[in-house]
Amino acid sequence: MPQSFTPRSSIPPTAHRPLELPVREPKPRSRGRTMVIDSGAPLRWFEDVVESAGDFIDLVKFGWGTALVTAGIKHKTEVLRQHGISYMFGGTLFEKYVLRGRFDDYRGLCLEHGCDRVEVSDGTIDLAPRDKARYIGRLAADFEVISEVGFKDPHRSELFAPSQWIAGIRRDLDAGARSVILEARESGTSGICRADGELRFGLVEDVLDAGLPTELLIFEAPTKKLQTYFVKRVGSDVNLGNIALTDIIAVETLRLGLRADTLLDAEQAEQAEQAEESDEADDEEGDEVAREFGVQP
Repeated sequence: MPQSFTPRSSIPPTAHRPLELPVREPKPRSRGRTMVIDSGAPLRWFEDVVESAGDFIDLVKFGWGTALVTAGIKHKTEVLRQHGISYMFGGTLFEKYVLRGRFDDYRGLCLEHGCDRVEVSDGTIDLAPRDKARYIGRLAADFEVISEVGFKDPHRSELFAPSQWIAGIRRDLDAGARSVILEARESGTSGICRADGELRFGLVEDVLDAGLPTELLIFEAPTKKLQTYFVKRVGSDVNLGNIALTDIIAVETLRLGLRADTLLDAEQAEQAEQAEESDEADDEEGDEVAREFGVQP
């Protein structure tokens, strides 16, 4: 007699309780943002990545001047709009236009492509602080301005003291920038990093200790080592920039403690949060009992 099989579709799924994971703020997020950099990815691949990982992308930056030589740029921006993802052109393109004395043309380019964000930087050109502030103010009338602090040249960056970084961040925010990127380049070899890729820990600690709202800071972190450090140091809701298209899902797993690099830290944070909630519940219960007996808690 032939053996009978139960159709796969009729087999009840095994019941399980889902894992408790860090709660991620829904989009549009004010913290825990992931800024992805597109350095000229093929159109179909770009579209596939956005389709697959769009929930974890908050902003796409078309790196440096790639927007001017990307044949499918209009299609890419349309894909991003369909998925509710903001986008902007790289700060180097802004610097190129400023260097040519064509700021108004740059503004027009961003408007033409439907950008809702623009980056203002001085990582390569010499731009006086008052002029940078003026450009931020002018662009803030039409866009959400994201400024960048730090230099592309590693030697120049090494000479840029922590106090100057902090002052630059404050100036840009005062001028109207909604967020400030801390430079590391797409290679992680300048700005907040040394030429060998090592993070400038002292600089980062000084910035974090300066009383600046971390939700307004975007740390460029193109490598897993940098991403892991910032998730551990600042928390799962740290804003990270220059994330490669291939690393979007990996970064999300780092945030959620689903990768070995952050697993134990996430568990410790979860246990601490549960203990705090338990203590608060005990306090509330004690207060309620005291009130029942007419005792002021």
